[in-house]
Amino acid sequence: MPEVLSDVERTKLLQADDAEFYAQPRFVHHVERPFRDRLTRLYATELADGHRVLDLMSSWVSHLPESFDGEVVGHGLNAEELAANESLDDWVVQDLNADQTLPFEDASFDAVLCAVSVQYLQYPGAVFADLARVLRPGGVCVVSFSNRLFVQKAVRAWRERDMDARADLVCRYVESTGAFDAPEVVREMAGSEPFYAVVARRTRE
Repeated sequence: MPEVLSDVERTKLLQADDAEFYAQPRFVHHVERPFRDRLTRLYATELADGHRVLDLMSSWVSHLPESFDGEVVGHGLNAEELAANESLDDWVVQDLNADQTLPFEDASFDAVLCAVSVQYLQYPGAVFADLARVLRPGGVCVVSFSNRLFVQKAVRAWRERDMDARADLVCRYVESTGAFDAPEVVREMAGSEPFYAVVARRTRE
């Protein structure tokens, strides 16, 4: 599958190994409370009890509704953060910039969530293609982001775009798979920072 980003677009200011950059846990919130609350409300509309959820590029919090009753599998780069996440039933450590194949069976999740992390993917076409593989038909993908980021680790394609263009870029990631219905974009202000989310459903077969 052709990659969405060019070699130039996927470059980062800091080329050090991602595993090294994320080796130390960061038990902090990367977005403000209004953003987190809005994300939780969005999840509440997209998830149902009994769903099996993959929290992609996760950390020590998942922003899920307290009432959610389902299985949550975390995926991230720091084992200490994932182990501290009380929402997770299980978790795996994996660097998606080194290996874009998720360690899960086909059609094994009802939802895949990716909160404020998509800007760090260097091979998003391959990642989203595999994300589509692990989603069940009709399953939902929710990718959220604000204007906050580790500038030194975000890809050039992200750094050089404004917020609406970033949303368009994520839509391109989704559409490149040929496996989703047309994505929808949520654009709002959450307190003092922008709240963006791309929501897409896996095509029913």
